[in-house]
Parts: sequence; C-alpha cells; structure tokens
Amino acid sequence: MSVKLGPAGVPLSCKGRTIVEGMDDIISLGLETMEVQTVRMVAPQHFEQYWQAGVLAYKADFEMNIHGPYYSELLGDRLQRNRSLAKIEAALQAAKTINARHVTLHAGHYGDMSRGQAANEQVASVFKGIVQRIRDIWNDDEEIYPVFPWLKDGTPAKIGVETSGRQELWGSLEEVLEVVNHVEGTIPVLNLAHIHARGHGRLRTSEDYGELFDQVRETIGTKQFYCHFSGVEHRMGNAMHYTQIKKSDLNFEPLAEFIIEEGAWLDMTLISDSPLLEHDAMYMVQNIERARHRQLERKAREDRRKALAAQANITPEEMEAREIQVAEARAKDALANVQPAPVESEEAVEGETAEPEKKEEAVEEKTAEPEKKEEAVEEKTVESDKKPAKKATKKEEDNDDLFAVEEDDDDIF
Repeated sequence: MSVKLGPAGVPLSCKGRTIVEGMDDIISLGLETMEVQTVRMVAPQHFEQYWQAGVLAYKADFEMNIHGPYYSELLGDRLQRNRSLAKIEAALQAAKTINARHVTLHAGHYGDMSRGQAANEQVASVFKGIVQRIRDIWNDDEEIYPVFPWLKDGTPAKIGVETSGRQELWGSLEEVLEVVNHVEGTIPVLNLAHIHARGHGRLRTSEDYGELFDQVRETIGTKQFYCHFSGVEHRMGNAMHYTQIKKSDLNFEPLAEFIIEEGAWLDMTLISDSPLLEHDAMYMVQNIERARHRQLERKAREDRRKALAAQANITPEEMEAREIQVAEARAKDALANVQPAPVESEEAVEGETAEPEKKEEAVEEKTAEPEKKEEAVEEKTVESDKKPAKKATKKEEDNDDLFAVEEDDDDIF
C-alpha cells in the first residue's frame, strides 16, 4: 500500500507565497506531494519559480502535480473549445517545467449537447489530442535535457479527467470511466467530494468506498488512483462549496478504515482540497495512523487468543466464546455492586417520621422563650427611662460648676 498526501496549493501556514517555499513547508510537515493551482490561466512570470520547483522535486523525489484551468468548454462551439485548449496548452508547458506527474483537467458544461454517447465521444476526441500534445512537449528537444533532467528518463505527465460535482457539468463517474477506458494516457481523477455530492451523499461507510474503488478497478483495470478529498456542502445532487472535513457529512474515517483494512493493493495520491489545506491533510494522516493502530491492536488480540487456545487444546472460536462469557459475568458483577440500598422496614420509617414531630414541638418551645425575653426587656426599658432623669440633674449641677470656672478665667485676662 502506498498513499501520498498533500495540499492543493501553497500551505496557509507558509510565510512565503512561492511554490518552492510551499514545498519546503510541506516536506517539513512530513507530507509527500502537492498540487499546483493555475485557477484561470498560467502566468508567464511564474515559469521561473515553476522551474525551481521542478528542480527541487527532482532532487528530493517529491511528487508534483498541477491542476489545469478551472473553466473549460470542451463541449462548446469551436471558438470556446479553442480558447480552452489555449489555456490547457499553457498548463501542459507548466507541467513539463514543474516536473508534474499528473495534470488534472475539466471538460466543462454540456453546452448544446445532452448526456450520452455523442458528448462522451467528443470529450474523448479532445483528450486524445491533449495526450498527444503532452507527449510532444515531453520529447520536444534533446538539447533541453540539461535544463530539465527529468525529461530524459521520465515518462510524460498523465492527463487526469476529473469528476464533476454538479448535474449540469460533464463528468459523472460513469462518463469519466468510459472516456478514460477509451483514451490511453489518461487517468480518472476521483474527486470524492464531487462524487459524494452528485450521488446525494453516497460515500458514508468503508463499504461504500470499497464499492467505488472496485468499480474503477474493474472498469479500467488500474491500481493507481489520483484522488481529491474535502468536506462539501451539497444540495439536490449538486456540490455548493467545499468545507473543512469536520463540518461535512463526508467523513474521512471510513476511507481511512478502507485504506488500512482492504487497500493493500492501492497506489494512491490523495490531495486535500479543503479550505484548511495542509491542516486537513494532516488530519487525514492522523486518521490513517489511528486506523493502522486499531488494526495492529486487533491482530495482537487475535494472536493472543490463538496462543491461549493452543495451550487449552481448544479452537480460537471456543476461546473467543469463553472471553465473551467472562466479560458478561464481569458486567453483571459490576451492575450488582452499584445496586441501590434496600428500603428499611415500615416501623423504622414511622419512627423516623415521628422524630420530626418532636423536633417541631421543641421548636415551638424555643419560639415561646423569645416572647418571655421580650417582656423582660420591656420591663428593663421602663426602669431605664427613669434612671436617665437623675443623671440629667447631676449633669446640670456639673455644668454650673463649669460656668463658675469660666467666670474665674475672666479675671486672668
């Protein structure tokens, strides 16, 4: 099994925005591939950094890929088709410069054509010309080998036909497989988010992924797969926009389980189309590692069961049945330990209810005591009212003495 993961473009966490700086960050993260995005058109000023990226990919054995223009009209009229082919030509030249292993292309809208054999034949005819063109570019001139050493011993980039995510666009899984089956040098690009959306949420379990990859293998007989993965918001069989994986009903865990459990024959390049790019790429790596650890733990349990069964002279199935019985017995014991305490007899309960009545009587006696205290306080207050009168008379006498002193003080001055 070989699975290479990487983002679709320069990582979001990269301080620089050039392709070479993005490759450095991707390699430091432990990822092994990258897809360069040309979006609408390949700008001529980018070819210098494309060549630098190609040299780095050649020396570091790093897989580079490129996505052609997003907007193509291969089923349109002659003018629309020629415009699209001019953009694709620039993408093919960039693929040679960057040492790309795959070039991903779209067919576009159905235009005036409807679904069916005629549309598939026209798309197949266009892609035959594109495959021939990439071969001519790769074998253009032997004098350029010192500049592009990967052209001498390498094979031309493979032309990928991507599945679409909307009903009005050519590119259902069946259409893509039919064209790829008839055009040598092309491969299907399985955009799993598009397949999930166009199939009204068809990819939910590991069995669903198994059926998908078996269908592709049986149709075109390949073990090499180029895939895109992302969360997706979809409605009525149409992809609305990409989302991060954790916020979508398209989960990666079932795919990771399929890759580990049944995908030993796979040779897959997996590109993260998520808005989080390298973050979701690392999330996919973590899920694959978790699936691998679960597989190892299960195998360890099976090996231990076989060893114990051999010691007891029984079959592994009988040993497993014993383990299940022991587990059930332990569960029953645990439940018994947490059972609620038994209810006491009625007499004890009546005794407990009688105690509060005694307490109430005691409370009433205590409440009566403060009333007596209040009466005593009132009597004391009456006596206290009488006593201050005597004190007042004494104070007046004292005041007379003071005035007398003041009169004596006048003699001083």
